[in-house]
Amino acid sequence: MDTTPVKTVNVTLGGREIAVPAGGYFDRYRMNPNLDEVARDPAVSSLEFFRQHPKREAVARFGPTWTPNFYYRVSTIQLLLLAPLARLQAALPSPLQALRVMPRRGLVALNIYRYDVCDNDPYNEAAIAIVVRRPGCKASNAVEMLQSLRLKTNFAHVLALPVTTEIARVRGVEGYGLPKWMTGIELDIGNMVEGRVGNVDGTPDLVVRAPLPKMRPASQPPQVSTLKLVNTIDGAWHETLTQSHSLSSGQTLLPRGVQVVRGSGPMSTLLGQLEASIAIRLEVIREGQIALHLPEPITLGVDR
Repeated sequence: MDTTPVKTVNVTLGGREIAVPAGGYFDRYRMNPNLDEVARDPAVSSLEFFRQHPKREAVARFGPTWTPNFYYRVSTIQLLLLAPLARLQAALPSPLQALRVMPRRGLVALNIYRYDVCDNDPYNEAAIAIVVRRPGCKASNAVEMLQSLRLKTNFAHVLALPVTTEIARVRGVEGYGLPKWMTGIELDIGNMVEGRVGNVDGTPDLVVRAPLPKMRPASQPPQVSTLKLVNTIDGAWHETLTQSHSLSSGQTLLPRGVQVVRGSGPMSTLLGQLEASIAIRLEVIREGQIALHLPEPITLGVDR
């Protein structure tokens, strides 16, 4: 393992001085890269997905920036876990509603991400989120689930989102209003998949292990899935659009051999409070791409 210290430079973000890798993507491009230069990065497979989503200049809470944020090479593991609807509803701010997938049960999404190439430099991330109903939706839960499957669009409210770099933490908290803190996170994908989230003191918080599902290449034409995060920023409701393009992925329904080992940290405590238990789907993305847009204000209670 290369233990050579990474040279850094300081940048100002949200009134803070933050160290980023010298010569890295953020240092060179400040969120507005030349895609022809990115195409020469051997870790980036293709750029067609990103050319379909041109960036625009915008003003976020931390200052001027460009959106969407491009993640050129992503790996992730996601577990969808059943949890009592009453527990989920108690953890949601009003008027959000947990999506009911069966009598008295909803879904918790547990994700661990590894962002190898990104506009704000490599980092890892973990997430616990509740799958919620589309704001303003008047259809039944069953109809909404079918629509979500057909449109490949889901809505979620994030409860925890630790990361491994300060720039990712500041951008997430200041720009997106998300519950981020810094800690150790790792994701390894081989014949087995293992994701590890640590406590800030270095002790284990949460470990996820699972057999690798059969991997499949991207379909043609490429399928893009959409996740919309719903949360408040400065007391007003916002929606954050995330578009994901998978290049190599696999999934298993009612997966066997999945282990979720809980420690004493905040992620494990939260899963216990939600009583998230049975894994009904495992998805592994060995290589994917993401376009993350800035939050947009919305009005809840309006069917959109």
